[in-house]
Amino acid sequence: MKKQLFTVAVAAATLTACGPGVPQLGKASVDDVIAAMTLEEKAHLVVGTGMKGFSGDSAVIGETKSLVPGAAGTSYPIERLGIPAVVLADGPAGLRIDPTREGDTATYYCTHFPIGTLLASTWNQELVEQVGQAIGNEVLEYGADVLLAPALNIHRNPLCGRNFEYYSEDPVVSGKIAAAYVRGVQSNGVGTSIKHFAVNNQETNRMGNDAHVSPRALREIYLKGFEIAVKESAPWTVMSSYNYVNGVYTSENPELQTTLLRDEWGFKGMVMTDWFGGKDAVAQMKAGNDMLQPGTDKQYEAIVEGVKSGKLDEAVLDRNVKRILEMIVQTPRFKGYQYSNKPDLKAHAAVTRQSATEGMVLLKNDKEALPLASTVKNVALFGCTSYDFIAGGTGSGNVNRAYTVSLLDGLKNAGYTVDENLKNTYEQYVAAENKRLAETKKEWFMPLSRPNEMKLDAAQVKQLAAKSDVALVTIGRTSGEFLDRQYADFNLNKEELDLLKTVCTAFHAAGKKVVVVLNIGGVIETASWKSLPDAILCAWQAGQEGGNSVADVLSGKASPSGRLTMTFPVKFEDAASSENFPVDQKANIDITNKGEKKNDVKNVDYTNYEEGIYVGYRYFDSFDREVSYPFGYGLSYTTFEYANPAIKAENGVYTVTVEVKNTGKVAGKEVVQLYVSAPEAGKYNKPEKELKAFAKTAELKPGETATVSLKVNAADLASFDEAQSSWVVEAGNYSFLIGASSRDIKATLEAEVAASSQKANDILKPQEPIRELKR
Repeated sequence: MKKQLFTVAVAAATLTACGPGVPQLGKASVDDVIAAMTLEEKAHLVVGTGMKGFSGDSAVIGETKSLVPGAAGTSYPIERLGIPAVVLADGPAGLRIDPTREGDTATYYCTHFPIGTLLASTWNQELVEQVGQAIGNEVLEYGADVLLAPALNIHRNPLCGRNFEYYSEDPVVSGKIAAAYVRGVQSNGVGTSIKHFAVNNQETNRMGNDAHVSPRALREIYLKGFEIAVKESAPWTVMSSYNYVNGVYTSENPELQTTLLRDEWGFKGMVMTDWFGGKDAVAQMKAGNDMLQPGTDKQYEAIVEGVKSGKLDEAVLDRNVKRILEMIVQTPRFKGYQYSNKPDLKAHAAVTRQSATEGMVLLKNDKEALPLASTVKNVALFGCTSYDFIAGGTGSGNVNRAYTVSLLDGLKNAGYTVDENLKNTYEQYVAAENKRLAETKKEWFMPLSRPNEMKLDAAQVKQLAAKSDVALVTIGRTSGEFLDRQYADFNLNKEELDLLKTVCTAFHAAGKKVVVVLNIGGVIETASWKSLPDAILCAWQAGQEGGNSVADVLSGKASPSGRLTMTFPVKFEDAASSENFPVDQKANIDITNKGEKKNDVKNVDYTNYEEGIYVGYRYFDSFDREVSYPFGYGLSYTTFEYANPAIKAENGVYTVTVEVKNTGKVAGKEVVQLYVSAPEAGKYNKPEKELKAFAKTAELKPGETATVSLKVNAADLASFDEAQSSWVVEAGNYSFLIGASSRDIKATLEAEVAASSQKANDILKPQEPIRELKR
């Protein structure tokens, strides 16, 4: 009743305030519009319009929820001032909206593009920008205004449930790929929201977890990618994360949202919460978290009361309102764009198909098992996932698409013949298993468990080996929001190992080859079984055209040029964060964040980032740990030679050049990685090497040479000195390492670097010292 009375009162006030002198957004200055707003209107603008089924229907949900059905949220419209509602929609792998609408025979499917790990594995910023352009076109033509993407949190641990959305264990890769994605999307005149700011590296208890991280690890690892993206692509918005960092919710932390993001980095855009993030609306306003999504009545009431009681300075509210209005005036909806609801989905399918092939990583290829020989026609296709291909992860990273091309379909489209009896057996089994698993599924938002592998009779496999030219075995993993992956999910289970052994034994006895395709979103264990097959292709999750993209690589139509953006450890326990990660921990999934902060259960209520800066290859290489596949690794169907490396220093910029020649028999692309090693006698506990730049060549024909140029600023070599609260570059002789992976260094160059120091704000300190790993 209170809400209804208020709505009537606002309507009455609006009628009396709509005279000719009322300023209109876009015609009057933003400051004049703010001056004309009532306190209640300001409070509404900084709070979203609600989310059906969670926070209830607010006063305007009926006006805005139908703008683009299935979009994640909208802003609050104030018609008397010419302020429209703008639409915010998921997500990283493509626009997520409802594909069908009540009373409408048309469909509104979107293109499911490759997942974040695959896009990053292309190491191709130009390509990622092109993918962003295609995604942004669908955002524009379906009437949305801001895409809630990209997600660029660090792969701190292999089991994080959202690693599929994220890019890398390295902040330079994460930041550069995110910046390319943002530039591509925003070239359409729509916005992005880089997320989740910051340190959202686990899903377990994500709304209550307190990440205890040192300022150095924060600045060098977990914040660096965001800094790169902000400075190189100017995203319209940033999305604050759910978790606490060093005792304070990220959305309620002025040191993070204002001092660092705006004062140090120069961010000019708007900050919004993740959906239901944070608890104290007044603290969020003060911190500089401008918009609260999806919005609740309690948040609105708290802000109005905060201003009236003096807890919240109205000038702070005005500041946040101004940032939201400055975002709104950029949007297609404000500009009156007549969207078509008909993006070119056929053209975008071609974009996703081609881009996916560039991010697939060839992990093993003994005796040129791939590409498949021209004589290979008949394929025995094993593994449930071959017939039920995984396009991407679940949750906000999912896309409502018209179809998913399975590996079966992709092979058929490429002209291969798949054994029909085996196909029929698998399809019946998979259908029955999926039905059984769907009936046991407890939560609507959880990913459906994968079917257990079917037990195959050795004699049957022997017969298949006799009449088939090659065996393909697909191993699948899925993950999504809300939960981290299980420890068992990291390793192959008994049924998968039995399948692999049975197939390899039979086909090798018949002189035939076995290829494993990994249809996965994140790292799995490979060391114990990789000796069995002849080839392993990490296809990741390639979006809706996945089967076609895999077939393009298997057939040789495309040469694989993907490289790992994360390390594959020998076993899970080898990861530096393994003792400080919620392995198989059960935590309440509280979507609307009603809980109180606790400090009881390690890795659930709080997580100590004791590995410090030693994340991923920084740890494995610095501590000389054996790995299954190193960071930056990937094979090709051709070979490359590096020649004439050189380095030039000018005005604090180090330019490294190297000639890369295709010395093989087919065309291909090479990824050139530049690592830097600091002088060993330095004061700072530095990793053995750190990636500072990378580039991908254009496709080189056999015998063709390209000159690759990579630039590193002296400031990029700095360590964060916590005692001085400064970025410090130590003077000395630095090694510039040109590599094809972190463990395949082709050339080493030396250069003298001068000392320098740049003061930073003394912020984001832990409440207690963290015992950090050191060399």
